[in-house]
Amino acid sequence: MTLAVPTLRLMPEIPGRVRGYPQLRFMGSKFRLLSWIHEVLAEIDFDSALDAFSGSGCVSYLLKAMGKRVTANDFLNFCTTIARATVENPGVRLTEDDLELLLSYDRRHRKFIEGRFSGIFFTKEDLRFLDRTWWNVGKLQGEYARSIAVSAMIRSCAKRQPRGVFTVAGDPEHYKDGRRDLRLSLREHFLEQVSVYNSCVFDGVKGCVAANGDILDFDADEFDLVYMDPPYVPRSDDNCYIKRYHFLEGLSCYWKGMDILESSRVKKIVKPYTPFSYRRTAISAFEAMFAKFSRSILVLSYSSNGFPDLPILVGLMRRYKSSIEVFEKDHRYHFGTHSSAERNRVKEYLVVGR
Repeated sequence: MTLAVPTLRLMPEIPGRVRGYPQLRFMGSKFRLLSWIHEVLAEIDFDSALDAFSGSGCVSYLLKAMGKRVTANDFLNFCTTIARATVENPGVRLTEDDLELLLSYDRRHRKFIEGRFSGIFFTKEDLRFLDRTWWNVGKLQGEYARSIAVSAMIRSCAKRQPRGVFTVAGDPEHYKDGRRDLRLSLREHFLEQVSVYNSCVFDGVKGCVAANGDILDFDADEFDLVYMDPPYVPRSDDNCYIKRYHFLEGLSCYWKGMDILESSRVKKIVKPYTPFSYRRTAISAFEAMFAKFSRSILVLSYSSNGFPDLPILVGLMRRYKSSIEVFEKDHRYHFGTHSSAERNRVKEYLVVGR
């Protein structure tokens, strides 16, 4: 194993548009590490990339801004929706006419959200806004326009909700403590977020894709580089994305085909299975992933607070790659599973296998 150390060369400048990417308060988000990730990736020769666990989409967006043909994949539908709006989208934006349509009143609209989530997260007017707007999303022309509209709703809800997570029910007015994001209605947030997403759209290399599947089902020969940031097993707490973001996941498809746990006070949905989330299956899942994409350049993003330990992962990757470099950076998380002052300080690693 080679531990890469900083040199005196100038760090390549991150593409300017990446700084305006609409980040989410997303557990494990790499947004604040994008300059470092760009520094490492800029030294690698590749044209196509799979972001196997795209999450908030910021790394996929970085890769697109670097001129790469990107496939952004995630097992959560709301992450795929955001990637479709920002990565796959070849340049489509919502127009003023689209926005007028989205905000119009149609007495035929469904009232599912108002009925199911009343008194849990948002005010009644906020819930009615979501129902009305989702009804009108179906009237938009084209999947990219619809993806922008739904992404704007998703980010509006994440900003309006304290800490951006949906784990505890309570009085929607309880946390109105003066913060702007908590003062604004969802409608006001939505108007801002449509503009934000419109601003970040650009036409990159042809063939960028947003996918919602199992990475082991992909064609292994399709990508020059595979970037992997899986939902690894943490040392404490848990890494359940559904527990924190179930409302955003349901909102992304208006809960179509989703099983709601009626006994749950916050109306969680059934958690999809991933072997990366459990100690008994994580190591074999990493090895299967490395083996699957052994003909591609492998870039693993990992944290010191994860399981298994870094030497184990490097040993697994070495079975398929003769050259391994490990890049290391001190980092501090501000939300997610990293709640204490001690636990939120970690070392981030980029393990590059060629």
